[in-house]
Amino acid sequence: MKAAVLYKANTPLEVVDLVQEGPRAGEARVKVKAAGICHSDWHIMNGDWTPPLPMVLGHEAAGMVEEVGPGVTNIKPGDHVIFSFRPQCGHCLYCSMGRSILCDGHTSPRWGMLDGTYRLKRNGQDIYQMARIGTFSEQVVCPAEMLVPIRKEMPWPQAALMGCCVPTGVGAVTRCAQVEAGASVLVIGCGGVGLNVVQGAKLAGAGIIVAADLLDSKLASGASVFERIVELGLAWDPGGRVGFVVGATEPKAVAAVALEAWALF
Repeated sequence: MKAAVLYKANTPLEVVDLVQEGPRAGEARVKVKAAGICHSDWHIMNGDWTPPLPMVLGHEAAGMVEEVGPGVTNIKPGDHVIFSFRPQCGHCLYCSMGRSILCDGHTSPRWGMLDGTYRLKRNGQDIYQMARIGTFSEQVVCPAEMLVPIRKEMPWPQAALMGCCVPTGVGAVTRCAQVEAGASVLVIGCGGVGLNVVQGAKLAGAGIIVAADLLDSKLASGASVFERIVELGLAWDPGGRVGFVVGATEPKAVAAVALEAWALF
């Protein structure tokens, strides 16, 4: 099985052949159909984050279930699934509150299986999996609780984005900020996550959505993708204030702008 492995920070990924063990109890094997590239992958590649290496990167993906281990009931071979980069034990405090993104029911390292072992090797060496999945690979063996079934008619590229940038952006609006209908929202940064913040604001019924980015190309992309629901700042008074500010880029770069634009009610 081929996978893209990072052996050292600030070096290119290496596409190599790995030996993959099949799924154990509570696990499944998935054939990856599409995978996105997220800034979190880049944080590991450039050394901002320092998990143990070598590691298969990737955490935003979708695929088809090929095999399940003993005790797996939530999915079956042939199912189309989205990978979740967070486990969901189902019994910790956060899971019981419906906040499974904060699940702390597992204590094993986040680059291996829930039992603390590993499923990938090369020349006898363990190869780690980013977020327990590592989706820059032809196949992934991972905990079945980190796989979410979807309808088979959903295209693979769009399904892959549901693994990270869509729920991150939309969820920032609907779950974290809880933007109300009619509110004004400033979105700083219009990449993959930022455009999904825009989408979330539209879904929430925001009255005005202002998108800010240093690149005109990103603003134009946002305007075309969402049929000009994005204000390009032309009709917005820069001296005015907005009810919600969502930063979708480097926090240090947007903090001052966010505080200046935010209306303190």
